[in-house]
Amino acid sequence: MKRRIALALVPVAALLTLSACAGDGGSSGSTDSAGGGSAALIIAQGGLGDESYNDLAYKGFQQGLADNGMQGSPIESDDVVGQGEQVLRRAGDEGVGVVIDLEYSHAEILPKVAADYPDTDWVLVNAEAKGDNVASVLFQEQEGSYLAGALAAMQTVNTSDPKINADKVIGFIGGAQSAGIDKFAVGYIQGAHDVDPDVKVLTAYSNDFGDPTKGQQLAQSMYEQGADIVYAVAGGTGTGVIQAAKDANRYAIGVDTDQDGLAQGNVLTSMLKHTDVAMETVLKDFADGSFPGGQTLQLGLKEDGVGLTDFQYTKDAIGQATIDKIADLKQQIIDGKIQVWNVVDQGYPDFYSGN
Repeated sequence: MKRRIALALVPVAALLTLSACAGDGGSSGSTDSAGGGSAALIIAQGGLGDESYNDLAYKGFQQGLADNGMQGSPIESDDVVGQGEQVLRRAGDEGVGVVIDLEYSHAEILPKVAADYPDTDWVLVNAEAKGDNVASVLFQEQEGSYLAGALAAMQTVNTSDPKINADKVIGFIGGAQSAGIDKFAVGYIQGAHDVDPDVKVLTAYSNDFGDPTKGQQLAQSMYEQGADIVYAVAGGTGTGVIQAAKDANRYAIGVDTDQDGLAQGNVLTSMLKHTDVAMETVLKDFADGSFPGGQTLQLGLKEDGVGLTDFQYTKDAIGQATIDKIADLKQQIIDGKIQVWNVVDQGYPDFYSGN
């Protein structure tokens, strides 16, 4: 049975159960060592149960274990940022074959730790880290967010929709002001302004990935300022944004996983980030002996790493003409005709003012 290990609450010795629990099979992975067929997944801020980034990644992790006859468990900490090096070293001490880290803030400390555990393979998601035994996974979230912003800009002028007011105002709520989150924000703003430069985009940061109440309050404030669509990139905090959209009969845009069903008809779409596919891919590569150490995997629209949902509950409100325009914009990005700004590589553009 799969068990979660909360590092802040248990002694180091408790981690010795990690490689023996959660097994879906007994075969070894890419090495003959005791840890060769085992894995650990370090859960990011917001924790499991966020109905977003962590949960989707954990789902893919579980599937990857099953597909490759591996064993593994998630590791949680009450302070995964502040305890970063401690978390990583405890995972390394366990001797598993591969450690997958979902916490982007570990980018600076992971290479140092990985160098001390050369017999373990390491994966960092949402940031790049160097090392012969380190693979990085980056999603082009700005591309999917561009489509979300374009859709929001088109919908905010669709006053035949009872959830839309006369103001051309939309919003963005991030979990923290950082390049990793601002990739989403800048792509969203660019997409909105490419469609209509007069659309106003409100921005706010919750500074928390696990506080739905705060997300709800921030979204309510934006709705009161005239926004009718708010995009939340804040893990579990985003569920509060969705609740606020339902309460105000406005729209939210979900993130990472398909959140459209959390408030049917009030989630305009969700910007999907296929962390589940990434987990399955890296675990398969590891099990096959082809772990991409020293490489960075890039997953964008072209690779189906990001994208919007199929508007199951909102397609009638959006209309086919708008859906077709979004499809055309997607293809233009894939073809390179539209270049979406990436703050990680390019810094911040003039059109982004932050909070």
